[in-house]
Amino acid sequence: MALKVRLPTILRPYARGQSTVEAKGSTMREVIADLEDRYPGLGSQLLADDGNLHPFVNVFLGDEDIRYLDGLATAVGAGTELSIIPAVAGG
Repeated sequence: MALKVRLPTILRPYARGQSTVEAKGSTMREVIADLEDRYPGLGSQLLADDGNLHPFVNVFLGDEDIRYLDGLATAVGAGTELSIIPAVAGG
């Protein structure tokens, strides 16, 4: 089951310049693993050294931030749209 993943400009070089890619998996963790398999280096941009979502990366399942769902255990299905949004910090 494939789902659509929208990538921000900063991550597109890891996906051969594509703004939208497809991925497979039934949970966010599986989706990120699939993205890493298809586009080496992309997964390491999303996950911190401890295996959790990097604090400066936000992933939305539709309009919901997965941190407020089940994090990387959040279930996803075919036809789901994910958006990866880098956090903006500074002043």
